[in-house]
Amino acid sequence: MTDPTPTPMTLAAVQTRIRDLFGAKDARRGIEGTFMWFMEEVGELSAALRDPAADPENLKLEFADVLAWLATLANIAGVDLDDAVRRKYGAGCPKCGRTPCACAAAKP
Repeated sequence: MTDPTPTPMTLAAVQTRIRDLFGAKDARRGIEGTFMWFMEEVGELSAALRDPAADPENLKLEFADVLAWLATLANIAGVDLDDAVRRKYGAGCPKCGRTPCACAAAKP
């Protein structure tokens, strides 16, 4: 039975969950094979984002797949995503240091 009010997952919890579920398989596949699967999932997300008739539930699942494969890559590479994001973005914009970013130019 599914809990109607699931507990929110932190980025660290997501990474741990993916490691617990698939860690042994992921290690056997290696970084190159895993990266190819990650790119395939990014492509599926891209297609879902471009489709005006896309099912919103499917779009959510595509985002989840991309996050899961990113966590898998991080696990294989020995990268703690929570620590990496905190170091890069925890103090604000990496360039100007502000929140929200006050850099003049935005990427298109």
